[in-house]
Order: sequence, then C-alpha cells, then structure tokens
Amino acid sequence: MKRLENKVAVVTGAAGVLCSVMSESLLREGAKVVLADLNEDGAKGLQNMFAEKGLTETMTVAANVLERASLEAARDKILAQWGRIDILVNGAGGNHPKGTCPAEQFTEGTKLEDSFFGLDLAGFEFVNKLNFIGSLLPSQVFCQAMLKHGGSVINISSMSATQPLTKVAAYSAAKAAIDNFTRWLSVHLAPMNIRVNAIAPGFFITNQNRFLMLEQDGKTLTPRGQKVISKTPMHRFGDPKDLCGALNYLVSDEASFVTGVVIPVDGGFLAYSGV
Repeated sequence: MKRLENKVAVVTGAAGVLCSVMSESLLREGAKVVLADLNEDGAKGLQNMFAEKGLTETMTVAANVLERASLEAARDKILAQWGRIDILVNGAGGNHPKGTCPAEQFTEGTKLEDSFFGLDLAGFEFVNKLNFIGSLLPSQVFCQAMLKHGGSVINISSMSATQPLTKVAAYSAAKAAIDNFTRWLSVHLAPMNIRVNAIAPGFFITNQNRFLMLEQDGKTLTPRGQKVISKTPMHRFGDPKDLCGALNYLVSDEASFVTGVVIPVDGGFLAYSGV
C-alpha cells in the first residue's frame, strides 16, 4: 500500500515549477490531488500532463489564496467530490521586483531609490500578503475540513527566513513570518491531530529567479548565482524532486509525532558560514 493511499491533498500554486513536481510525487504515493491555482488553465494543463502518465486522481480548482470566498468555493467543490481533505500544501508564493532593493548594501554612492529608503510600500505589502496571508487564509479555510479526522499542513519557507538575503527585503520578512506561523499553528491545532510543518528549500531554479541566477544563455552563473553556489556545500542548485522526500515523509503517518518543524532542503546552505 502506498503511503498516502485514500488521502486527499490540496496543493496551492500547483502549476508552479516546484509545486507541479510535488503534486506528481503525492499522486505517485497514492493521494488524490487537488491542483489549486489562480490560473486554472495552467492547472488543467498540468492535469492533462499527469493523465498522460497514468496519474488520473486529480481535480482542478481556481483559487486565489488572498480571497476567502475563492478558497471557500474551492473547498466546497472538493468536499462535494471527494468528501474530505487530509493534506494542505501552501505552495503559492514568490517574490516581486517592487519588494526588492537593487543595492545589496547602502554606501556613500548608493541612490536612495535603489536602497531600503526607496522600497515601494505597495510592493512590500504585496509580497508579504502573497507569502504569509497566502498561507494563513488557505490554512483557515481548508483545515476546517480536517477538524474531525486530523490532517497535515505543509508551509513553504526559505533560506531567507533564517539568513536574510540581500535585496529581497519583503520576501525575507514574509518567509520569517512563515516559520513563526508554522510553529504557532502547530501548537494551536495539535489537540485536533492536525500537524503543521514547513519545508525550507535552498536554491532551485524557477521562473521567478532564473534571471537572477543565470545569464541569458541559461547556463552561465550570474555574480549572484556564483555567490549562491559558493555557499552551498553540495555546489549545485536543487532539483525539484529533491523536495519530495521531505514532503512525502512529513505528510505521511511515518511523521505522526512530528509537528512544528522547519526542514531545510538546501544542500547544506544553512550549515555553512561561507568560511
């Protein structure tokens, strides 16, 4: 019997690079998987791709993780079709250029608009909402369906939560909030047998960070990419499949006494000081 047989998993941001691979892994472990995405066409395309591989226990829902009504409609559709929700992967998130500082440090020659003092507040708020509120609201909505039988929530943290990265001020703050929220919610829901954990990916190439890590040829490292690799003891970027072992363990009964933890999947990035 597969580890997740008869489980129903909801993955937000399912059409993304990392979440699409995690969704496939959950399917291969026997789960029924709800592909929830703001772009339902993208989710349907993913569903078709899975079907071609013989992975047919899927459904798609349009879901805006920042709108409660959208999430509640998705939850009701899932319960009407499959009757339960056992797993929630809060995969929707990401960064935005308006939440970043072009300058890594402020020096005498730094322009104000390229520094912390030029941060766009609306951009900062958007990144915080997308990553933090975009995990809090789905947890409020979907975890209600777990109250009778228990379940598992997986949040997505980041290296930047523990070691704030230069430039990405809003993203770092939001992911630090995810770590704290993960621990808080794990305590709050423990009596209901709902476990809440997080995975903290190291550096993976996604559509959002590709231009930061690789030159236009798609192979040559940018200066920032070189810094990342030099501080990663395994000297490579992660493959999305590298996340699946931690994911499948945390949502399975093998981790029935594990809650409130943040597991780095980072090639040693957090362990290495750079010296």
